[in-house]
Amino acid sequence: MTAVRAGRRTVEIHRPDKVLFPGGKGVPEYTKADLVAYYREIAPFMLPHLKDRPLMLERHPNGIDGPMFMQKNVQDHDPDWIRRVEVPKEGGTVLHPVCDDTATLVHFADQACLTLHRWLARVSSDGVLGRPDRLVLDLDPATDDFEPVRATARLLHGFLGELALPAALMTTGSRGLHVVVPLDGRHGFDEVHTFAKDLADTLAARHPDRLTTEARKKDRGDRLYLDVQRNAYAQTVVAPFTVRARPGAPVAVPIGWEQLDDPQLTARRWTIADAVEQARTKPWSGLSGRGRALGPARRRLDALRG
Repeated sequence: MTAVRAGRRTVEIHRPDKVLFPGGKGVPEYTKADLVAYYREIAPFMLPHLKDRPLMLERHPNGIDGPMFMQKNVQDHDPDWIRRVEVPKEGGTVLHPVCDDTATLVHFADQACLTLHRWLARVSSDGVLGRPDRLVLDLDPATDDFEPVRATARLLHGFLGELALPAALMTTGSRGLHVVVPLDGRHGFDEVHTFAKDLADTLAARHPDRLTTEARKKDRGDRLYLDVQRNAYAQTVVAPFTVRARPGAPVAVPIGWEQLDDPQLTARRWTIADAVEQARTKPWSGLSGRGRALGPARRRLDALRG
């Protein structure tokens, strides 16, 4: 066991040499110590995207080749300085963790939490869950071919422009991209989810040979799936700068729209070895203050749908 300084706290790291990402065939090996070091360094860029948001933790105690589990509730042995928020669910509540500081992020890494999944709404200082301030469309390709993802991102960017909605891009660290629309927090989960579904259905209808909103894989064929399910209540999305449980420790990274033109771009372009370099470019620097109401966009969308 060792200890690392994280902000104003010291966090104990158990078995720092434990391999979480096995290497081989040109893929580097990464240990828990490497994961901790990455999350410490990325914290200034990542924490603004986590602040005040309930989280679900994807934990891999024996690394990416072992079993994993999803943790929603704060555990009894978690430090008392970790922020908690009680969120309603059907038949009860969930006591979610919230990550507002580097020490919490490092503690999660010590617990072999590789991936942080965040809510699309924030909680107030007195623990009240607000309305969504993000809408996310997940571009999920049928194969590992990234070109349909790149092309669909451009189509979606143009369509959102027709609706006068700003948007940002993020690699998922898996296979696709997320298109993120900042909202003003005035609309409930059901309204946001319905709008996202109607938007995706309309775009898919324009390009039925390339895009689909069919939830069942057997009905998609080789078309790219426009997934909007993450916008429903109690659903989560992978957080910006979070690590994914894949060989080489790829990272979900915000990018600029101009980076779509980079022929080297893929969903796993960045890893824990170089994601901080991309973070320093601040590709989402103009996103935070641009949340939009959905009313005008809904009227434009309805007009397009006839």
